[in-house]
Amino acid sequence: MYRKRNWTRFGRLLLLVAAVLLVAGTWAQADELIVHFLDVGQGDSILIQTPAGANILVDAGDTRAGTKVVVPYLQSLGIKALDMVVITHPHFDHIGGLIPVLEAFPVEQVLADGQIHTSRTYENLLILIDQKEIPFRLARAGDKLNIPGLDEVLVLNPQEPFLKGLNSNSVVLALAYGETVVLLTGDIEAEAEERILEGNRLIRANILKVAHHGSRTSSTPAFLEAVRPDIAVISAGADNQYGHPHPETLAALQAVDSRVFQTDLVGTIIVVSDGCSHRVVSDD
Repeated sequence: MYRKRNWTRFGRLLLLVAAVLLVAGTWAQADELIVHFLDVGQGDSILIQTPAGANILVDAGDTRAGTKVVVPYLQSLGIKALDMVVITHPHFDHIGGLIPVLEAFPVEQVLADGQIHTSRTYENLLILIDQKEIPFRLARAGDKLNIPGLDEVLVLNPQEPFLKGLNSNSVVLALAYGETVVLLTGDIEAEAEERILEGNRLIRANILKVAHHGSRTSSTPAFLEAVRPDIAVISAGADNQYGHPHPETLAALQAVDSRVFQTDLVGTIIVVSDGCSHRVVSDD
C-alpha cells in the first residue's frame, strides 16, 4: 500500500522517468522490446511495449497508484489504447489501479485468472469491464497468446484445480523475443512454483519479475535454479510493513548470480531488448 509521505517521491520519480523517455530514441529503437516495471509502491504494474507497437499492461497497483502513477505514465509515453490488460489475481495492490486505467484508455481485451473474490474493488472492476464490453478471456497453463511483435507468449499458470489462496493461482506469463525471455510471475508461492516445474513448461528466462514482491514464501531454490535469470526485478514499497523483499529471497537470487533491481530503491525499472541482448534503464 501507499503511504502519504511517499507521494512527493512518486511524483518526482515520474518526472525523472518522463525526462528519460524524452530521449528514448537514444536507447530504444523500433525493433526493440521494452518492459517497464513501474514504481507503484507495494504492488505490481508492468507495461510491455513490443517491437510491433502492441501495448500490454499487467496489473496496475492499488487505486491511488493507478491514478497518480500508471495513468500519467502511460500518457507520458503517448499511449492512446491498450491491446491487452492482464489481471494476475484479484488482490487490491494489483487490481485497484486498473479501474482508473480502464476509465482512461480503450482496452482491446482482458486476460485474467478467473478466481472468485468478493471484494468491492474486484466487483467494480468486473462491472466496468462488462459495461465497456471488453472481451474477457481466462488464462490457463498451456495457453499460447498471439501478441504482435513477440515470438511466443506462454501461460504457465494457473492450472485447475486451483491451489489454495489467491496468490498461487496468479497468471504467469513467459514472453519470448528472439533470445530474450521475460518471466512474469504475479504473486505465486512455492506450491505454484513446484507445479510449474512439474509441468515441464518452464524455460530459462533472462529477466524475472520476482514473485510476491520478494516474499520468502516464493522464489524457492529449485525454481530459481531452473530459471537462472540474469536480471531479477522486485516490485515493493519503501519500508513496507511486510519486510519485502526478505533476506532469504535476496540470498537465493544471489546464489544463481542474478542482478537484482528493486523499485523501492531505484524507482521505475526499464528493460530493453533487441532480441539478442538486453539492458536496464532506471530513473536512479
